[in-house]
Amino acid sequence: MRVLVVEDHRTLNRLIATGLRREAMAVDTALDGRDALDRMISTRYDVVVLDRDLPEVHGDEVCRRIVADGSPSRILMLTAAGTVRDRVEGLGLGADDYLPKPFDLAELVARVRALGRRSAPALPPVLDNGDLSLDPNRRVAFRAGRRLDLSPKEFAVLEHLLAAAGRVVPAEELLERVWDEAADPFTTTVKTTIGRLRGKLGEPAAIHTVREGGYRIDAP
Repeated sequence: MRVLVVEDHRTLNRLIATGLRREAMAVDTALDGRDALDRMISTRYDVVVLDRDLPEVHGDEVCRRIVADGSPSRILMLTAAGTVRDRVEGLGLGADDYLPKPFDLAELVARVRALGRRSAPALPPVLDNGDLSLDPNRRVAFRAGRRLDLSPKEFAVLEHLLAAAGRVVPAEELLERVWDEAADPFTTTVKTTIGRLRGKLGEPAAIHTVREGGYRIDAP
């Protein structure tokens, strides 16, 4: 899942981004509304966590423009104003969900994950292929009944490959959907992560490299 966090309070921005990355999400950040809109032009986000009180371009206007552009991104609006009227106004602008400050980070993560499911094609609650299974909600994966000890990036790569249901996934797509703006497209980060993941999955090989194409998990 690719998420954009738009929050002008630097500490809170960093806290939210760190919490989402720990849940295997790729997270970009912006400190004002203008930067957020610029990022939306070049990157497709599943969810935008949007503070309502933003400098440069107000959060309300950012929300209006995202909706007016027909973006598939889901919007979780954050604000210090938590009255019913404020919530109604936020949802009326086109936001998909509304969370007043202060909030519990675990609740924000759960709401972002729920919105992400709505922005993507419907998938089964558990992804499986042969003796491989992965539960995105519980954040657990198994092979032949053995629980896998995966890093957030390894888990996200496996989730994306299983969701592709046998389709070849280019390395560029993995880089875009699993990593964030800090990833260097010229590094071997995808290949390295795939290598570690293969080692943890064990034999027989589950992830296959397709020459000049990418990676896939073949149907059993």
